[in-house]
Amino acid sequence: MTGGVPTGEGGGGETPIRPETDRLLLDVMLGTLAVYLRVCGYDTAYALDRGIESDDRLAALAEAERRRLLTRDVELADRVEGAILLTERDVEAQVAELRRAGVELTPEEEPSYCGRCNGRLREVPPDADTPEYSPDPDETDCWRCRSCGQLFWKGSHYERMTSVLS
Repeated sequence: MTGGVPTGEGGGGETPIRPETDRLLLDVMLGTLAVYLRVCGYDTAYALDRGIESDDRLAALAEAERRRLLTRDVELADRVEGAILLTERDVEAQVAELRRAGVELTPEEEPSYCGRCNGRLREVPPDADTPEYSPDPDETDCWRCRSCGQLFWKGSHYERMTSVLS
């Protein structure tokens, strides 16, 4: 099949899109959605994190890195094999579109990817020093990004995201 996969299609007999088998690339209009997909365990590249705005460069990156492109750009979706075209602007509505397209959206019990940069996370040991703003890792599971150093834990922001995903 060539071109984009409209979100109204999918599911019916098609292989579901899963974090274990699919790597994603999101165009510049889907930055907030990138964080949600990372919470679900997807290796999710975001165009602006890579300094890419041009459709040609996005299409080339999707092919070179074997990533499924998610975009709100109809022309770009038509040019890229297996792309998923999203029409909604609101992240909750985008999540619903992805579900209809067969994308599995279940938050990971132990997060794998940094919501900020898509780097891999590692668990913070219980006796580690952490910033004052963060919970004590002896009392709350925490993870640190190996790339940017950002610290994560399952707090109110995570709870809001999981609520949207369900």
